[in-house]
Amino acid sequence: MARPILSRIALMTAAFAALALAHPAWAALDIGDPAPRFTANAALGGKTFRYSLAEALAKGPVVLYFFPAADSNDCSIEAHAFAEAVDQFAALGATVIGVSADDIDTLAKFSVKSCQSRFPVASDEAKTVINGFDALMQTRPDFANRLSYVISPDGKVAYYYQNLNPDKHVERMLNAVKALPKATAAK
Repeated sequence: MARPILSRIALMTAAFAALALAHPAWAALDIGDPAPRFTANAALGGKTFRYSLAEALAKGPVVLYFFPAADSNDCSIEAHAFAEAVDQFAALGATVIGVSADDIDTLAKFSVKSCQSRFPVASDEAKTVINGFDALMQTRPDFANRLSYVISPDGKVAYYYQNLNPDKHVERMLNAVKALPKATAAK
């Protein structure tokens, strides 16, 4: 009688292990966690500059989104969607910044083409920002995962959303910024 029970336990353990390997671990900073402060080379409208998260947060909430690779189909779709929504974020007092492991020259071109010169994109070739925000793609560690955050002006994570499908990131980030307390959103 003990053998069938042990076999079932072993089978269940193996099944849970297989499920864990089949789905990537959810890796994101949690709501309320402090967002790591960073500065990085960034591009807006093809021009490069030094971006500072602390300086952006001094003006209001920041929508920080990570994307795998400039000029890939889904990343271009997502960047275009954020570009189309920049005025809505601005009306709520929020700014947008995209981050990838692409080099700054690639992102300078991407900032014009896909971002329509509407918001900056930052280069993180060393992946220090990507790792700091738990945004490294587990299955392809040369790339950032598609992960979006709303960071409140106090420097804490107010919301996050992770999904390789780019379709819902803008909508979810807009809703999260709208849900911020009015004093926070309109700082």
